[in-house]
Amino acid sequence: MKAHNKETQAQMTPRKALQFLQEGNDRFINNLKANRNLLEQANETRDGQWPFATILSCIDSRTSAELIFDQGLGDIFSVRIAGNIVNTDILGSMEFACKVAGSKLIVVLGHSKCGAVKGACDHVEMGNLTELLSKIQPAVYQEKDTTDNRTSKNSEFVENVAEINVKRSVKNIIERSFVLEQMLEEGQIGIVGAMHDIESGKVIFYDDVMYIKDDLNPEFTVAALRH
Repeated sequence: MKAHNKETQAQMTPRKALQFLQEGNDRFINNLKANRNLLEQANETRDGQWPFATILSCIDSRTSAELIFDQGLGDIFSVRIAGNIVNTDILGSMEFACKVAGSKLIVVLGHSKCGAVKGACDHVEMGNLTELLSKIQPAVYQEKDTTDNRTSKNSEFVENVAEINVKRSVKNIIERSFVLEQMLEEGQIGIVGAMHDIESGKVIFYDDVMYIKDDLNPEFTVAALRH
């Protein structure tokens, strides 16, 4: 399998990019990794890169986007930070990835049994981690289904918070980046939230935070998200 080039990236759509990731994850969970020559891909991309997707994921060692989506060198931008939270530097990185480098899809990827989410659930305070976990806290407070044992020892509570956190991050990106908001409105990019199950390897994409404006969803407007 060859690395993406300028032509293949130009032909890519947000919907097709999503399909590529879904197909890659299917290969991963079925242990059918695509045949790639990574040294050849390194040579093919030495003069430029044309990744088709940008994936914001956690730093967790079990959830490498390149592996779980079976992608090679030059295929995706991988943005990693504990708890897959959004900050100004990450937004700037995504703006570069999409507006400058031509990426077609942004994925916010959470994962099961997330340590950062557990820390937020337990209201952990430790050095600089305190500020990072504070960005997950709104998801903790937004979770209303759990009335007892709202700690990391309650796995259902943790997974509920992780899902809310992903969906909040998707909307955060749209609300805080005018550049990405405009590209989304014009159908140049799509944005979607997803969750990686670290036991099965399966990635589930959330339909309720899947924002792609195309023939399958021509009525989409960013303004509708604000109501």
